[in-house]
Amino acid sequence: MVLPRRHLLASFGAAAASPVAAHGRAAAVPPFVLPAGARPEHVARDEGFWRAVARQYRVSREFVNLENGYYGIMPEPVRRANARNVERLNSLNSYLLRTTYKAEAEEVRAQVAAVAGVPAEEIALTRCGTEALQNLIGGYNRLRPGDAVMHADLDYYSMQYAMNWLRERRGASLVRIAIPEPATRQAVLDTYATALREHPRVKLLLLSHMNNRTGLVTPVRDIVAAARNRGVDVIVDAAHSWGQLDFALPDLGADFVGLSLHKWMGAPLGTGFLHIRGDRLADIDAAFADETYPAGDIRSRVHSGTMDVAPVLSVPTALDFHRALGGGPVKEARLRYLRDRWVRRARDVPGLEVLTPDDPAMYGAITSFRVTGRTSEADNTAIARYLFDQYKIFTVRRGGPVRGDCVRVTPALFTGPDDIDRFSVALRDVARRFRA
Repeated sequence: MVLPRRHLLASFGAAAASPVAAHGRAAAVPPFVLPAGARPEHVARDEGFWRAVARQYRVSREFVNLENGYYGIMPEPVRRANARNVERLNSLNSYLLRTTYKAEAEEVRAQVAAVAGVPAEEIALTRCGTEALQNLIGGYNRLRPGDAVMHADLDYYSMQYAMNWLRERRGASLVRIAIPEPATRQAVLDTYATALREHPRVKLLLLSHMNNRTGLVTPVRDIVAAARNRGVDVIVDAAHSWGQLDFALPDLGADFVGLSLHKWMGAPLGTGFLHIRGDRLADIDAAFADETYPAGDIRSRVHSGTMDVAPVLSVPTALDFHRALGGGPVKEARLRYLRDRWVRRARDVPGLEVLTPDDPAMYGAITSFRVTGRTSEADNTAIARYLFDQYKIFTVRRGGPVRGDCVRVTPALFTGPDDIDRFSVALRDVARRFRA
């Protein structure tokens, strides 16, 4: 795939004719130029380009941040846009909210939908991916007493809790499955196929596109199709994959998806969205029976209370930055390159286990490791603390994998090869020091 340069001027130098552009977006070309005609895998290794990109992030130099899966640091154009929008909101106050904001929010929704590849009428803005998924799970109304719902051990905790709640809310029983370790594409497909076959009462499946424990990417489209053949609906958690991997929503084949904008799209904290395919809207209840919007409007599936609108108004600048980088293909290639740089060295370290496979279709930036035999929460908390205390490298312990806890490593677009190499050296020390 060859990348055009048109994104730069088209996105950052566009005329500020709309309310959003006029008040919240910087009409300036970013100080980096996407190499003309270069393939994503070549751009991924162009360190001059990525040094220029890294300068667009105000990152602490007191430590190396390899825990970027929590949320994504805003690049400078987005941070400045958000600051302007905070000032604008504070200055105009209720006047903004009661006059132009609704039209501006609709434009934001249209822009998000265009990047997602679906009609604007099929998405609703939320405060985060968690809210989007909670509304989809809690609002799913096709369950009857005696039906079952299913989730996996690697699904996000908050989403597991929401699925558990369906026992009280809908009278459904719960099926919990374990993702095999080590994972392969076929092993993951077989696990879901077997579970669906052995539990014919399951009517709703929660499926993580990329889980937050190990970073494993599942073959969503195939699993969704297999579930649909058995009359099972699927709610897809794409909070971690959106903006990190190269895909549009139709690629997933799912009717219900929850996504984040403040992780890998670089939007301010407090932004996400949900997707409901148009002909499935009636299967999700309105939030708290709210009548602010008609029942046929997807926005009725999200709370109607006052929210911080400055982050919402800053989303278009984040989308501009995403496109200026070359979009999903380039970001995915760069993040995989950084991940591969440390993983290939770690594969040769005795006593280290890498918890994602090397199949490019099954990982992005996020990958976890474990020291063999060190499977407890205390063990992995100690490893993460050692990395920070001795090497000033910030990582995080994660629980949930079937064989025990691990440490999650997540580079970002501002991460450089030197940061990765520093971590690789530290990892060899960790393997020796914590060998069971």
